[in-house]
Amino acid sequence: MNDEADNISIHSTAVVDAGCSIGKGTKVWHFSHIMKGCSIGENCNIGQNVVISPDVRIGNGVKIQNNVSLYTGVKCEDDVFIGPSAVFTNVINPRSFIVRRDQFKPTTLHKGCSIGANATIVCGHEIGAYALIGAGSVVTTDVSPYALMVGNPAKRKGWVSKAGWTLKFDENGIGTCPETGEKYKEEGDRCIPIS
Repeated sequence: MNDEADNISIHSTAVVDAGCSIGKGTKVWHFSHIMKGCSIGENCNIGQNVVISPDVRIGNGVKIQNNVSLYTGVKCEDDVFIGPSAVFTNVINPRSFIVRRDQFKPTTLHKGCSIGANATIVCGHEIGAYALIGAGSVVTTDVSPYALMVGNPAKRKGWVSKAGWTLKFDENGIGTCPETGEKYKEEGDRCIPIS
C-alpha cells in the first residue's frame, strides 16, 4: 500500500492493523507487523521483519533496522537508531505459565540515541539522549546522555558527541567532536555540551 498524499510507503507483505497511526514520509518494509494502538512519527524507516506492538510510541526520523521487536512499554523519541536484531524486553521475570501483562516496565529511548546490532535492552530503563550502545551489549541500568556503553553487562567506556564520535578530553576536561567542532565538558559521570 502507498499513500501518495502523505508519501507513506507500506510494502505489500507488511501487516498494518487498524487503529495505529503512521506519519508522513514513513516507510514500512517487507514482512513487518504494525499493531493496533501504536504510533509512528514522520519520516521513519521500519526495516524488514519488524514488530511494533500495541501502544508503542515512536517519534519522527526513527530508523529501525531488520528483525527488531518493540514490545508494549517502549517509547522512542525523535531520531533514534535501532540496529538489526536488537532485543527489547518488557517483563523482568517472565514465566510462560504466569500472565504478567499488567507488569510491563517502560523503556524510553531518548532523542538521537543509537542501539547497536544485537544489543539487548532490559526493560525498565532509560537510554539518554545521543547515547551509543555498542553492538552486542546488554543494558541493565539507565544510561546517561552521550554515554558510550559496551559489554555484558554494558559499562560506560567513554562519551560520544551528538554526531556519534568518541570524545577525547584535554587537560581542561573539554572534548571536541572531530566532525562538527562542537565542544563538550566532562563533569564527573556526566557529559555536557557547551557549544
